[in-house]
Amino acid sequence: MEISTLTVYHCLVFVWYFFVVYAIAHVRTEERPSEVFLYGGQWKYLTILNLILQAVFYGVSFLADVLRLIKKLRCAKCVISSRDLLFSVLAFPVSTFVSISFWILYTYNRELVYPKSLDGVIPLWLNHAMHTAVLPIAVLEILATPHRYPAKKKGLILLGCVSFLYIGWVLWIYSVTGEWVYPLFASFNPAGLVAFFTGSLGVIITFYNFGEFLNRMIWGQSKFCF
Repeated sequence: MEISTLTVYHCLVFVWYFFVVYAIAHVRTEERPSEVFLYGGQWKYLTILNLILQAVFYGVSFLADVLRLIKKLRCAKCVISSRDLLFSVLAFPVSTFVSISFWILYTYNRELVYPKSLDGVIPLWLNHAMHTAVLPIAVLEILATPHRYPAKKKGLILLGCVSFLYIGWVLWIYSVTGEWVYPLFASFNPAGLVAFFTGSLGVIITFYNFGEFLNRMIWGQSKFCF
């Protein structure tokens, strides 16, 4: 994709995610379910954190494109390294995990992840913007431009650290409120919860590897060390 076209694309996707984040921050709250948006607010939901992550990633991507257009190549090189690290370690695996895990659980029993009471708070289009559109947009990013992946060990360590931080945040919220972020967690005993978190970590690592595989198949080998 030409750099000028890529710049416009990244700008549009950045504006889209900014709009979605704005929309979810201003949903009607006068009839919201009592269990939603209390301790931790929207920041306890992986879906919302992923939207912020995507907005940051596409903002960085847009900045990298602009720097390349104006020939600030030294600055662009640094920003591109940050862009690639964000995409490979977080933006692609997290968006893929959010979309696929949400719709699997929603299909099985929506009350476990997205209670029906939310339908009166979050419009249908916003639900799809948060849980559906994130996956094809992430795949389109791989098709649009190559990304250099870090050494596998470093990439997985970074992904694991972020995953454990979120798990720690979920457990902290439970320790303070006695309520789980997602009703699904209440159905597990401690051993089952450990197994679920471990399995989820394995799934997101699989998505990391899948993103690297797609990138390599489309663009060839392009790793960097740091």
